[in-house]
Amino acid sequence: MESASFPHDLVELQAAWNRTYAALAEPCPTANTALRRRLLMLSTRLWWHPFWSGPGRMPPALPELRSQARALDAQR
Repeated sequence: MESASFPHDLVELQAAWNRTYAALAEPCPTANTALRRRLLMLSTRLWWHPFWSGPGRMPPALPELRSQARALDAQR
């Protein structure tokens, strides 16, 4: 499968979701409630992003989006 081109804001959203999830997965996260709320907000924004309104974009594109978000975080 060829690499999907995602809007930069969508990749940034996924990277923020990854960071928030990782912080929540820590053994004793501080601000547990705030992290859960942030994860819920980011999940909602990811799900309803306009990119997904195109035909055939949802299931096959998700792993590629996650991969690009991890690559973006690795560059930082």
